[in-house]
Amino acid sequence: MLTMTSLAAQNHFGTLIDASQRQPVTVTRRGRPVVVVLSYEDYQAATQTIPFHVAALIAESYPLRGQDAADSMRLHLAKMSNQAAKDGLSEADVTRLLNEE
Repeated sequence: MLTMTSLAAQNHFGTLIDASQRQPVTVTRRGRPVVVVLSYEDYQAATQTIPFHVAALIAESYPLRGQDAADSMRLHLAKMSNQAAKDGLSEADVTRLLNEE
């Protein structure tokens, strides 16, 4: 995945758009990732093939490493577990849904 600073993204917007047609581009501000720019086709594919919240989790956790990545994953898994419980899904229901083709 390419990375650009927010200043470079502003000053070279056309380059950002062109690059995002080939692969997602992370835009950083003060050294921290703040947004990922991807082509419309990639966006459609991501939101149609897997639940959008899972795509958001992957995008948010992608730049993290080590303990930060583990902490982020635990937080998101807890949120998904809580939502599944609110939706009335048991652990067996979730497992069955994940294993369906």
